[in-house]
Amino acid sequence: MAVSGRKPKPALEVVREGNPGHRPVREGVKVPPVELVEPDWAELFPVVKVPAKPRAPRGADDEELREYRREVDAWQRVKLASEAADFSRAVAAREWARVVPVLQVAAGLSAVDRSTTVDYCVCVARLEWCERRLSAEGLITMGQRGPCRNPLTTVATQYRTQLKAYIGELGLSPSSRGRIAPPEGGDPDDDGVFD
Repeated sequence: MAVSGRKPKPALEVVREGNPGHRPVREGVKVPPVELVEPDWAELFPVVKVPAKPRAPRGADDEELREYRREVDAWQRVKLASEAADFSRAVAAREWARVVPVLQVAAGLSAVDRSTTVDYCVCVARLEWCERRLSAEGLITMGQRGPCRNPLTTVATQYRTQLKAYIGELGLSPSSRGRIAPPEGGDPDDDGVFD
């Protein structure tokens, strides 16, 4: 067997950082920053009117009692939905007021970013509601077969995963802020973002 004069390839190749090929870097799409208009949170979290609580029948048979329990269960669901909507409207509005002014200066939010920002606020509101209910109900509830995990833990996990994506998209964490370039231009008299 003949031996060639070439060196064998190393098992691991070194990965270089930066732009070793000096290829042009695409800057991406530039969109003009705008003043975002806060949504009407009552459209996303409508006011739910709670009817009067059903009255227990007197001297009822088993079928009437079962019907009464179904009516009470339905009433409790409507009452809980009403409380969730009221709570979520307040939390979403608070989160919008907290985050949007900073993002408009730091990231240059534009009209195309509105739906992402609204979804972020909705996600925060619903996650806070889930956590509030979990604190009130507990992590373990009684199911048909005995003690089980509260279903709200699954809902909260899903909202937390979505929230993490929004945080990355909007630059709301220390690591994601480094990837977002502040808008160019601005006020020439402005010395800094937080002055």
